[in-house]
This record gives sequence, structure tokens and C-alpha cells, in this order.
Amino acid sequence: METAPTEREMEILKVLWAIEEGSVRDVHARLEPSSGLHFNTIQTQLRIMDDKGLVAHRRQGRSFLYRPLRTREEVSSRFLHKVYDGAVNELMLNMLSSEKLSDKELSELEALIAEARQKKGRTRKGRK
Repeated sequence: METAPTEREMEILKVLWAIEEGSVRDVHARLEPSSGLHFNTIQTQLRIMDDKGLVAHRRQGRSFLYRPLRTREEVSSRFLHKVYDGAVNELMLNMLSSEKLSDKELSELEALIAEARQKKGRTRKGRK
């Protein structure tokens, strides 16, 4: 059974998704201002994440460079299935009711939904 990332692991994954690959120092530089986490804490957390299969590392000189093994989409999908049993509509309704969205944000969401419908339509036509 795959382990879901903890909150701290999610913060580290977000950094690695943004930079694609980085050293403990790179991750620390991005996380420390907002989290206050010490270098050694991030180093230990990355080792644990490596053991759990969330990240992989390679040696470059005396440093390890870490990269995520799971995409944002994979983690999101696991969350959707774990918390909402795969019901996207329930997730969206929950998010819409819990967040104060501006008219602009709602319009952007509508545009994304319209784009997804178009892509789905093209996919269906391509299968015929």
C-alpha cells in the first residue's frame, strides 16, 4: 500500500515540482523563509521521503540531488480517491463552498471546465 505524503512532505514535493531537481540546500532556501525549518530537518525529511518512494536521489559531487517520483496529478488523484472515493463533483462542491472565490476566479474555473469539455470531445471523435 502506498503511503500518502504528510503535510511537510507535500511542502517539499511542491518545491521539487517547481524546481524539478534540487539539493537539500535548494529545498531549504525555498522553504525556510515561510516554514522556519532547519537544514537538518529538511535533510532528514528528504531521506525519509526517499525511503518511502516519494523522491529519488542521485549523487553530484558531495551532494545528493533529489527529484520527485510522483507528479502533482498522481498525488491529487490519490487524494481524490482516498477522501472522495473518486467523486470529482463532491470535491469541487466542497472546494467551492469552503473557499471565497472572486468572480474572476469563478470565470477562470468555468473556462477550464469548457476547455476540458472540448478536449474530451476531441478525444471521443478521435476514437470513432
